[in-house]
Amino acid sequence: MAQSSFELIARDGRARRGVIRTPRGEIRTPAFMPVGTAATVKGMMPESVAATGADILLGNTYHLMLRPGAERVARLGGLHKFMNWDKPILTDSGGFQVMSLSDLRKLTEEGVSFRSHIDGSKHMLTPERSMEIQKLLGSDIVMAFDECPALPADRDRITRSMRLSMRWAARSREAFGDRPGHMLFGIQQGGLEEDLRAESAEALKDIGFDGYAVGGLAVGEGQEAMFGCLDFAPGMLPEDKPRYLMGVGKPDDILGAVKRGIDMMDCVLPSRSGRTGQAWTRRGQVNIKNARHADDPRPLDEHCSCPACRGYSRAYLHHVFRAGEMISGMLLTWHNLHYYQELMQGMRDAIEAGDFAGFEADFHAGRAEGDIEPL
Repeated sequence: MAQSSFELIARDGRARRGVIRTPRGEIRTPAFMPVGTAATVKGMMPESVAATGADILLGNTYHLMLRPGAERVARLGGLHKFMNWDKPILTDSGGFQVMSLSDLRKLTEEGVSFRSHIDGSKHMLTPERSMEIQKLLGSDIVMAFDECPALPADRDRITRSMRLSMRWAARSREAFGDRPGHMLFGIQQGGLEEDLRAESAEALKDIGFDGYAVGGLAVGEGQEAMFGCLDFAPGMLPEDKPRYLMGVGKPDDILGAVKRGIDMMDCVLPSRSGRTGQAWTRRGQVNIKNARHADDPRPLDEHCSCPACRGYSRAYLHHVFRAGEMISGMLLTWHNLHYYQELMQGMRDAIEAGDFAGFEADFHAGRAEGDIEPL
């Protein structure tokens, strides 16, 4: 199988335009990855996700190992075939979900033992087992196993966690082995502490990875603190490898992250917002539940070419949400994912044109206008 690679095409300030080449296709960066937690992006058909412009999806190791099981997915031909997605897939390591979803867990040097949030069954997740699960799933980009403490946390807790994650990163690298066509990403930790981030980055570079994630952000610290960390953290990572900010975020989070040198992001927000009646547009957020939309024949966004905006009015979207119809979440999710991918394409074009500052100004100006006036 051919090797995977990363090429930087253009820079504008610290913003980067590039491409990750994999045997399953190219990933244009900056890239936003829709989240397919349990082998599906909720409310969307795979071909619909592709139609929004997504080059890659994220799958969740923790959820898939518990149900339907990684061995079962492997027997059925791997995750791509299982979920009918032939483009690249990145799988997270499972560490974050173990920490956030399992009340009954025990952390040791070996790994994490925990009980399933589904049925209470006992499991053990180690760097070696995480690599095995992700290999069984067949993901194109594999994440090293790490621990991600919630912020705020004291410096001693963050230091111990980061150093444990670096030892686990070395074990992940060894267990991953040599897999042509697949990439392994290390995860930088260290909270908001610049010296700990630097120590983590040096440890990861010594081990050697195909890409590097900035982990441990978007876990309660707020945008200002996150941007403060991103002012220094990405620059500590290799220039010639992709940089992935995990679990981010809102459109303005994404813009600010790209401005600071991030190449890849993921978040459940577009699909989760769609299911709860929230739409993201160039003029900010729209709450379709509001009564102001009940008689409005206009689309969510007259400049948007997604199916929700081409074929349906705000009045209809308001009605089907109020009626509890499934099409509501489907259409709003499609719109949100389309908007996110349109945002990424706009940033890619702006970086290549050397006008990221202009794009950023237009982005904030549009949001400052607010939603269209009620009829």
